[in-house]
Amino acid sequence: MSPETDTPTLPKAEQEKVGVRPTGNGGPYSAESRLGAHAPTTQRVGRSLPFSDERHLQAHHWLVEEAYLLDAQHYEDWLALLTDDIHYLMPVRVTTAMNAGYDSAPKMAHFDENKYSLSRRVARFLTEHAWTEDPPSRLRHYVANVRTFAGEKPDEIVVDSAVLLYRSRGDVREAAILSAGREDLLRRTPDGTGWRLARRTILVDDSVLRTQNLAIFL
Repeated sequence: MSPETDTPTLPKAEQEKVGVRPTGNGGPYSAESRLGAHAPTTQRVGRSLPFSDERHLQAHHWLVEEAYLLDAQHYEDWLALLTDDIHYLMPVRVTTAMNAGYDSAPKMAHFDENKYSLSRRVARFLTEHAWTEDPPSRLRHYVANVRTFAGEKPDEIVVDSAVLLYRSRGDVREAAILSAGREDLLRRTPDGTGWRLARRTILVDDSVLRTQNLAIFL
């Protein structure tokens, strides 16, 4: 790998065989997914916005409010914060040698969702058949290291954040902890009254998840 370009040194044909793609900016992960053709493609532009920027303050506030909804498992209210073309992706991470040029399994994901599939997950939680969450988990989302970037469109911003999920269920089993980095695309509503989530790429910090199931959202 060249330190100047950060590009894998494998020939392009070999890169395609093993699924090498540039990391960061979320887009390449969406491009490999089943729903990637319909995923919003806006990328970050320039350096991160200062913390005093109004867009950064609004994005940080949005993430904190979202965390409270997810902790309380108010998933129907959470769905209302998503755009109709939302792409929600959590690739399967893999452990590779240094300079391999890729960090997730090609075309494999824990979540690869659009608005409809997310709504079906939420609808199931509201039935008597959601045995994995009856009784429900006790959740706590910790959000930190928030950085915001201007998007390619004036009504969109790209937001990086770190999230730590503490999940406890029952009285005997040990609690599960999930650590991840997220890249979000937030889009301002047409009337300018708020922001909606148009894309989320979740990169967990474990290749093997230490939780019983993924009947939660990050």
